[in-house]
Amino acid sequence: MLNLKEIRKDVDFFKKKLSSRYVNNTDSLLEELLNNDENLRKCLVKQQELQNRRNSISKDLSTEKDKSIENFKKLSKEVSDIKNEISLLENDISKFQGAINNVLFSLPNIPMDDVPVSKDETGNREVKNSGSIKNFDFEPLSHEVLARQLDLIDFETAVNISGSRFVILKKDLAKLERALINFMIDVHTSENGYSEYNVPILVNEKSMFGTGQLPKFKEEQFQTNNNLWLIPTSEVSLTNMVADKIVKYEDLPLRFVACTPCFRLEAGAAGKDTQGIMRQHQFSKVELVSIIQPEFRIKELERLLNCAEKILDLLKLPYRVMLLSSGDMGFSAEKTYDLEVWIPSQNKYREISSCSSCSTFQSNRMKARYKTIDNKNELLATLNGSGLALGRTIIAILENYQNKNGTITIPDVLQKYMSKKLIDNN
Repeated sequence: MLNLKEIRKDVDFFKKKLSSRYVNNTDSLLEELLNNDENLRKCLVKQQELQNRRNSISKDLSTEKDKSIENFKKLSKEVSDIKNEISLLENDISKFQGAINNVLFSLPNIPMDDVPVSKDETGNREVKNSGSIKNFDFEPLSHEVLARQLDLIDFETAVNISGSRFVILKKDLAKLERALINFMIDVHTSENGYSEYNVPILVNEKSMFGTGQLPKFKEEQFQTNNNLWLIPTSEVSLTNMVADKIVKYEDLPLRFVACTPCFRLEAGAAGKDTQGIMRQHQFSKVELVSIIQPEFRIKELERLLNCAEKILDLLKLPYRVMLLSSGDMGFSAEKTYDLEVWIPSQNKYREISSCSSCSTFQSNRMKARYKTIDNKNELLATLNGSGLALGRTIIAILENYQNKNGTITIPDVLQKYMSKKLIDNN
């Protein structure tokens, strides 16, 4: 959530930055916000004055009762009138605060200066290209065809059990996912300095609000019938571990990693990636989260990106790094890098990880702070990134490591986890 005090200081700056995120009616939204803020502050001042007056009269009432019944009745009526006036003010305060929240909760984070300004992905900029795209001496098959031929995947039964956009991975493909989880977690904990956590996949509304999924993206989430929410990413659970807390300066940075199932309604994705496992309602993902002092967040973003890249490097998968445009970034992000892995059957790169700095946007919503060196309480910076999405990593391995005879060579770094070198019909 944006800081209202900062908006007051330089409204033109926020108008410009929010316009670059293509927020509709930016000027009128901020004017409405500041008008309601001014009215709220006037009401709060008046409320305090009335409360002070009521307290002062209340002190006099006990003595006036013995001195003068007439004065006592007069003062009692004044207290009653003040009470009614305060009650009316409280209604106005609630109204103005609600209007302020409606605007603040709907505004995205502002982009950093080096983020390309564009309405959509057409403005994304490639900043790195890594690995060599394999030249096959045969027509490469798609992952779903390869998996069906090897009897490693079952869409039909999954649809019968749960519906569309669900899948059952079988035999060596299920084992490959487990191998990838162990491999990724091992690298991130042993080499990249993250601490592993096993976190809830059902969270409350407050936690979803804290990381920016609610209220704006309610229609994209799975909700239970008792007001719990299935996480769209373990970023929600991991980041909220510092909600309503004050972290010691010497304990920073905090770096968390977890692998969880993730759940997304994929609203608006009708007709997109209907074949295979590219876009599912349920999928597994290894997530990286960093909690750090705001002044170190950009360096930490580069570090986080490198940690995610390392997985692709070790798997020897070709990929590129894209700096996302202002209109293509997530709601809570101020800067995002996407990692895109090469998918031979589609002859293009597809996203496999997003690494974002969220500045203090999430911590302001979560009331997550740290104790500075000079003993002040300040908002933390939060960062997150996939390290990596399991389904899309499986797709990339199947397609990039496929052989002419339909078998799949297992990447070197996974062979010890799989106890074999080849996935075939045996």
